[in-house]
Amino acid sequence: MTDDAAQALPSLSALGQYVKDFSFENPNAPASLVPRQNGPNIAISVNVNAKQTGESEYEVELLLEGKAGEENDTMFRFELNYAGVFRAQNIPAENLQAVIMIECPRLLFPFARQIVADAVRSGGFPPLLIDPIDFAGLYRQRLADMPPAGTA
Repeated sequence: MTDDAAQALPSLSALGQYVKDFSFENPNAPASLVPRQNGPNIAISVNVNAKQTGESEYEVELLLEGKAGEENDTMFRFELNYAGVFRAQNIPAENLQAVIMIECPRLLFPFARQIVADAVRSGGFPPLLIDPIDFAGLYRQRLADMPPAGTA
C-alpha cells in the first residue's frame, strides 16, 4: 500500500481525553453510610455533545449524572463531564456525525466509568459499575427526537 492509499483510508484518532467537570456529593453522611436492608434506587442519565474545534478535530463530551437513594434520603450523587478531542479523517460526510456521536463516546466510556466507580468507592460505598451504554441506540433516539428539517 502506498502512502497516498494509506492517507485516503478513514481514520479516527484520540488526541486527548480529560475531565472537564466532576462533582461527587454525599449530602447525608454519615447517616447515608449506615448498612441498609435493601439496595438504593439508582438513576443514571447519559448525554453526548460534540463540537468541531478544527478542520478535522472534534471535542466530544460524555455527560454522566447519577443519584442513589430516595428524594429525602439521597445517599450520593455525581455529575461527570468527561471529554476527548478526536481527529476524524477521510470519513464520508454522511457517516461523520454517527462516527463522532457513537464511536467517540464508546472510546471515552470505560475511563468515565472508572472515575465514577472510584469516586463512589472513595465516598464510602461499594463501587458503582455502570452497565455498558448502547451509544448507537442513544444516537438513533436523539435523531428520532429531532424535529424534521424545515419545521420549527
